Amino acid sequence: MKPGGKGRPPSQRPSKICPVCGRPFSWRKKWERVWDAVIYCSERCRHRR
Repeated sequence: MKPGGKGRPPSQRPSKICPVCGRPFSWRKKWERVWDAVIYCSERCRHRR
């Protein structure tokens, strides 16, 4: 199994807390290669920082 969330059921995928809104967000396929660099849950939060 590869690191990150690939191949795991949704309940076992890594998650983080958004520093802007405080909500948890989960690993997504589009973040597979950059998960360590992902900080915000959305573009909206990224611009509101």
